This record gives sequence, C-alpha cells and structure tokens, in this order.
Amino acid sequence: MQSDDLAVRAAAAERWDNLTKPPGSLGRLEELVIEYAAMRGETMPGIERRSIYVFCGDHGVTAEGVSAWPSEVTAHMVRNFLRGGAAVSVLGRQLGIDVVVVDAGVAADPIAGTLDRRVRRGTANFAVEPAMTRAEAEMAIAHGRALAAEANAQIAGLGEMGIGNTTAASALVAVFTGLAPAECIGTGAGVDAAGLARKQSVVERALALHRPVGADPIGALAAVGGLEIAMMAGFVMGCAARRLPVMVDGFITTAAVLAAIAMEPAVRGNLLFAHCSAEKAHRAVLGYLQARPLLDLSMRLGEGSGAALGIGLLTQAVGLYRDMATFADLR
Repeated sequence: MQSDDLAVRAAAAERWDNLTKPPGSLGRLEELVIEYAAMRGETMPGIERRSIYVFCGDHGVTAEGVSAWPSEVTAHMVRNFLRGGAAVSVLGRQLGIDVVVVDAGVAADPIAGTLDRRVRRGTANFAVEPAMTRAEAEMAIAHGRALAAEANAQIAGLGEMGIGNTTAASALVAVFTGLAPAECIGTGAGVDAAGLARKQSVVERALALHRPVGADPIGALAAVGGLEIAMMAGFVMGCAARRLPVMVDGFITTAAVLAAIAMEPAVRGNLLFAHCSAEKAHRAVLGYLQARPLLDLSMRLGEGSGAALGIGLLTQAVGLYRDMATFADLR
C-alpha cells in the first residue's frame, strides 16, 4: 500500500471519529468509506457519477445441456436491459446509477443501444474445442481495458449476462483456486439435478481436455472462459490503472476478477464486493480472495443487481461521511 493511501485512510478515520456520533458506531459503513477513499486517493471522495457495466456474451457450451434456458435468451435479456425492464435497470433508475450494456459476443445480430465490442458471435463449445483463440481472448481483454479508460464514473459496477456463463465461471474458478470441479458447480439459472450432473461432467471433461493452468490466465480464458468474462477481466484491470473502484457483483463477475488478479495482482486493492450470492461456490471464492461482501441476501440473479445494491449502500455511506456535522460544528 502506498504511503499516500495510508495518509488518506488515517484522515478518513479521523473525520469519522470527529462526526456527531460515538466512534465506530456506524460499523462497516465507516470501513467502507475508508476503503473507497483510499482507492480514490481522496480524503473527501465524491460519488455523484455511478455506472454499472453489464457485459453480455453467449456460450457454445450450452449445446451440452448445461443451462435451463436456451442461448437465445441472452439477446432477449439484452433488449430487456435496454428497454429498462430488467432488475438491474429498475435498480439503476431507483438508485441513480447509469446502466451501460456491452455486447462482448452475443450470438445474434448487433442490437442497437449496446456498446458493440463483440469479438465473435459467442464462444465455441469448450467441451470439444477451446472457447476462443488466444488472440480473441486478448482482444476481449483489450476492449475491457479501453472501456475502463473511457468510463465517466467515480464507482463502476460489474455485471454480466450470458446463458451458460456459470459453467464457464465454474471451470475458471476450479483453475484459479484449485477447488475440485464438484465444489465449483451450482444450479446457475435453475438447472435440475440431471442438469447439475451434466455441468459437472462437462467441466471435468473440459479441464481434462484443455489442461488450463492459473499461471497462464489468458490461456485459461481462451480454453474455458467467455467473451464477457475476459472483457470484464480487462475492465477490472483498466479501472485499477486509473483508480476507479469496482463494485463486484456475484459468482460470474468474481470469476472474471480471479483472472484479472492472476494477470495483475495489484487490482485486488481496487475491488469492493457487493454480496455473497446463493451460487454454490461463491462463498468459497470470496474466502479465497479474503473478501468481505457487504450483503448476503441469497440472490443469484446476476446482471449486476447485487452491484447496484452495493453501490447504493456505498452512496449512502459516503453521504453520511461528507454531510454529517462534526462536534466542532456544534460549538
């Protein structure tokens, strides 16, 4: 940690202690603002400009029957985001957060209103061949970095949409954490017991086929990842480069974070974790990252819905920090 960050932390803690309340009485809210201030490098950080980036892409592995929903639902949900009918869209309106929809690789014609950064129309079926080429993974990462450089925000939420992406995320989690595939597989968007068994079999076969390793994160993304996951990894790294804090959503976004940290370990210090989802392995991954989520609401929707709630909580905490009176003001 840089000395100036330590100075910001100390100054922020001192301000909290001088506000009209008992020291430490706002608990995690105080810690949250101190973290945010240090990430921004500002003793009195603002949070007026709030955005969530929803990265969307399709997955060829859905051909293996790993999802309760057909791949076509990805494009339908992209249109739903743009019409304002999705959960993250509603939360964005309620909380004053801009929702930016990024097409990383939807298997449909381009959809007006998205930021079109598609690398290809969905990944290949990684049960039988790599999800993408190494060059495609690198291109997705580069697009993510560029989007971070252009972001007009003081906090950026990380969200995703892509039928089949919990299977890709589970495979990546196994690669980067060393957890057994059986420990990484959850129900995703609602598969039954047979679907769960198929997912586990597909991930085990894919890992045996491609043998990805955490020491080669780009190779792992290319082998068993997703275009939206690779782009999120690039976005996380790009945000860290400009001290734009990232509010991480659920299981799939956390898998992207694992890839980003494998490439650039310092990005870990630029991340806030919104919630612990109901997806089976998310709690274990948060533990692996030594991350303390803000909320635990048994959510498993994705989209950035948890990130929206986390940003809302952070906004309220920053408001308290900035606007409460000090004891000196009472004299």
